[in-house]
Amino acid sequence: MSRIDIPEHQFSTLNQKDLLKIIIETSYNLLLGQVAKGRIVIQNEASFQLHFAYILKTIGELMQFSTNDTFTIMLETPYFSSGTLNKSGSKKAKIDIVIGLQNSSEASSCAIELKFFQKDNHREPNNRYDVYNDLYNLEDYVNSGNFDFGLFFVSTDHLHYVNQDSYSSDTADFDFRHGTTYEAGRVLEYRTAKPYGVPLILQNNYHFLWTKAGDNYFMMHFV
Repeated sequence: MSRIDIPEHQFSTLNQKDLLKIIIETSYNLLLGQVAKGRIVIQNEASFQLHFAYILKTIGELMQFSTNDTFTIMLETPYFSSGTLNKSGSKKAKIDIVIGLQNSSEASSCAIELKFFQKDNHREPNNRYDVYNDLYNLEDYVNSGNFDFGLFFVSTDHLHYVNQDSYSSDTADFDFRHGTTYEAGRVLEYRTAKPYGVPLILQNNYHFLWTKAGDNYFMMHFV
């Protein structure tokens, strides 16, 4: 009778980067579940950051599996770019959340940028530009070699960003409605008389998918 191979559990074979992604995805689902059931009420971007950071910290520490695994989390982490960043107009930035997981043989880290748009504080269309500006910055963080990957995470109570029929042709480039895509290298440009920001070109492809939880809508994208 032949011996049957018994599979190992996935957590015993995953590297630190893959474990970090599981921490993020688990935290994302827990946050949305608590929002949907009313345990968490997101009032502004600061509360969004703190709620998500707390869940990340809890799940990250639970997923320290070996005796030398260490999970770290930092808020508003300074970053220095080799070139000027559009968002700050300088080489300096502050990253909303940075998480890391390391052991004696390997380490991985992720830079996270958050956005929370409220219907009562409607900065249209500038909010849409700011989303792409955050993606631009995240690409810079990752390309610098300081982070293995990035995460963009946005929430809103306003369907304008989620499934609006159309946008003005002057600002239509800045579109991340449900199901839309961005192809790497395409120029994103404000065509108004006084543009809010300079044209942007991203290096990655993006496919934007939203999820509803309670009265809010959420979209997460790895970079």
